[in-house]
Amino acid sequence: MTRNPQRRAALCDAALAVLARDGARGLTFRAVDTQAHVPTGTASNYFASRDDLLTQAGRHVYVRMAPDPREVSEHMSGPRTRAMVTELLRWTLRRITDQPDLYLALLELRLEATRRPELRAALTRTIRADLDANVHGHLEAGLPGDRTTAVLLYLAMSGLVIDHLTLPGVLDGEDADQLIAALVTRLVPEEDTAAASER
Repeated sequence: MTRNPQRRAALCDAALAVLARDGARGLTFRAVDTQAHVPTGTASNYFASRDDLLTQAGRHVYVRMAPDPREVSEHMSGPRTRAMVTELLRWTLRRITDQPDLYLALLELRLEATRRPELRAALTRTIRADLDANVHGHLEAGLPGDRTTAVLLYLAMSGLVIDHLTLPGVLDGEDADQLIAALVTRLVPEEDTAAASER
């Protein structure tokens, strides 16, 4: 197998674009080569099988979706309050909607994982690690709420994102920013104002 990390990443990017546009059935080595603008046969030199391509694309999507650490630091400056949680979730939604193809590709991978045990195992590990990192980050940052609060926010935001990206008409007449504010008000306990201002 060829070992050029930049080329492999570019092919994974191309695979994610194909998944978002054509779905899992459209994901072929030829389609990835075409999307990546590389000679026919390139993808097959980097991935042992279509299953391998799907599994590596599933790992790569979270690399692409990861926020810039500097932006995280900027958004985490200030008191750890409900208002901060609200702004963090709004920022998350903006980041996702700015790159909708990544999340649509992830949805395709999730569906394909129901039929492919190896992909299911790999995607479960990746998504579980991301969820654990988010929960750990919430708690370590001293944001209001506990582990269950963080998991519930993840679940609620997942539903909001899916409808927003796949069937936006379902939420016609709803303002996503207001929904997020209401979500935080209902799920996140009020912070201890004195303690929050010290953080």
